[in-house]
Amino acid sequence: MTYIKTTAAMLAAVSLLVVTGCATDDPNRRAKIGAATGAVAGAVLGHQLDDSAGRWVGAAAGALAGAAVGNYMDDQQQDFETALAEERAAHEMEVQRLRDDTLKLTLDSEVSFDFDRASIKPAFRPSLDKLARVINEYERTVVHVVGHTDSVGPEDYNRRLSERRAESVADYLVANGVPPGRLRTEGRGESEPRATNDTEAGRQLNRRVEIFVKPIVEGREERAFESPRY
Repeated sequence: MTYIKTTAAMLAAVSLLVVTGCATDDPNRRAKIGAATGAVAGAVLGHQLDDSAGRWVGAAAGALAGAAVGNYMDDQQQDFETALAEERAAHEMEVQRLRDDTLKLTLDSEVSFDFDRASIKPAFRPSLDKLARVINEYERTVVHVVGHTDSVGPEDYNRRLSERRAESVADYLVANGVPPGRLRTEGRGESEPRATNDTEAGRQLNRRVEIFVKPIVEGREERAFESPRY
């Protein structure tokens, strides 16, 4: 498979379609073009299986060599911690380093969403702006946004609510320049509590959104796109 030629052709085609489909006086023309191009690039990024060889090939942004992964994620973790120092001090966001060099950021739903709502609170948007800026600086990663709820209410409703919250965060990141193809969303509802659901304090901990930032490693590119399970 000639990946580079295929990518260039797809990007050229979608750009032409978007340009011709947007009025020249459309104030959102540039954003629409960027979003469409990013979507195609992301789709290719997520489907790079070389059929002839039966293996995954390098990512569009360039996969990390194994020896470089640790330093790359060290720098990204430090930038997250610095950019989000105020949120971390207020216990509104946590930054953790997991095995395989994945970074996990946990967002407190009490400050990010109203009860039983999936719309991001205006006061929390500046925090997501900071998050997006760091993500955009480290393009050799895939970002998984996972929503969680407490156990109040029907299980299926909670799963859908957690999905909507994850999608709201992802949509906000896309609006701030993160390519859609780098994002994956998932809602796990009440299935993975951090604490007991028998107390309000425990339920508050269980209402959260988690963001997993996984490095794209050369020779193991597909692992970056796998659902995070820790």
